[in-house]
Amino acid sequence: MPSAQVPELPALGVNADRLASSLHESCQYGADHRYGKLSTETGMARLSLDDSDKAVRDWFLSKAKSLGCRTSIDEMGNLFAVRPGKNPEAPPIMMGSHLDTQPTGGRYDGILGVLAGLEVLEVLEENKMQTDGSIGVVNWTNEEGARFPKMAVSSGVWAGAIPIEDAWNLEEVTPHEGKAKNMLQELERIGYRGEAPASYKSNPFAAHFELHIEQGPILEDEGRKIGVVQGVQAFKWFNVTVRGRDSHAGTTPLYARKDSVLVAAKMIVAANSVAKAHDGLATTGILHAEPGTVNTMAHTTTFSLDLRHVGNDVLAEMVKECKDAFQSIAQETEKGCEVDWKLLVDSPAVVFHQDCISAVQSSAEAVCAQLPGASSKNLWKPMISGAGHDSCYTNLRCPTSMIFTPTREGISHNPAEYCSAEDCALGASVLLGAVLRYDKLRADRGDFKHTS
Repeated sequence: MPSAQVPELPALGVNADRLASSLHESCQYGADHRYGKLSTETGMARLSLDDSDKAVRDWFLSKAKSLGCRTSIDEMGNLFAVRPGKNPEAPPIMMGSHLDTQPTGGRYDGILGVLAGLEVLEVLEENKMQTDGSIGVVNWTNEEGARFPKMAVSSGVWAGAIPIEDAWNLEEVTPHEGKAKNMLQELERIGYRGEAPASYKSNPFAAHFELHIEQGPILEDEGRKIGVVQGVQAFKWFNVTVRGRDSHAGTTPLYARKDSVLVAAKMIVAANSVAKAHDGLATTGILHAEPGTVNTMAHTTTFSLDLRHVGNDVLAEMVKECKDAFQSIAQETEKGCEVDWKLLVDSPAVVFHQDCISAVQSSAEAVCAQLPGASSKNLWKPMISGAGHDSCYTNLRCPTSMIFTPTREGISHNPAEYCSAEDCALGASVLLGAVLRYDKLRADRGDFKHTS
């Protein structure tokens, strides 16, 4: 396997002030939820395909064109900006993430990855560096799944994992007036339904690199600066329904009850115990009881269950143990209840491509070696992502890896989400180095022999 170690690469560096300025300039579109006095101390409410998303898309394309990039839009509204290399007909290396946010989101989740990609292209342009292959940036539509309820849906369409009709027909779930709009209607309304097919077959990538805030506390807690992401843990989402019997709270003794809420509560505790036993994760974020009055036991309770583990086999065992435990709890609590499971999402563990991981690691080593404290401590570490990303889908169709930067107190999907300008620039520097290393790797192994 060709080496990703390239000591003869030029010593290029990103402009931290410029990156921070561009990032916050892009955040004028959809800024909301002020938490401080500074102009940058707001969160974001830029939902996919709303008017603020249209505005930042216009801004992105204008910025990319000013850098001499070739831009295009596909049928899912994915935006592509490519800086041609010596071999412009070969598939480009893409740097990708997303510009849409949660309703109460921050300024860094997804946004950093796209803006860092533009900064990389600007560094290459100002240094007049001609890469062997083309280098580009992609903004994936509706990664968050906050407005249209399917996470990373547009990269999923590109990868051939989600039918485009299913994506187009997704209806908005956030508050809206009148009849819910679907993705196709909103793509057309804001003028971002492109003509190009949303497909890896017609728009192939040589590789995909994604810079992202960690969205957790590990890097900050350990005093490290960069996460070299090896893959993404597996997760399954379920809706669990418990059916009991509604009856009067004051006249029904405990032994005679079929209390679906009590049963559901015991199940949630049991799931937590299963997760701890396997060093995994279990989360319930939604719980709904009917009929929903103070003095009546609920006849039906539904709750969400999110189970995660780095290993597919262990996650399968966790699901089995939860199902066995839930069945026992349902039968043994008071007069017994019924329990049903519905699978919502099944996302297997993702293992990123070793060539991309090596390029990121080599770049991280070089960048971190220049930092204070590097002589006494390794300032980067290999990591597994706890959250899903567009890179999970690109990994199906091209070599992929990710880079993590620290997140203050691990807070994300929150207006106060924060990554310092210094850490943003360090992450972008690692991204720049990784892309250049992978570009040279392609040239060394002869990828361009028949494309010139």
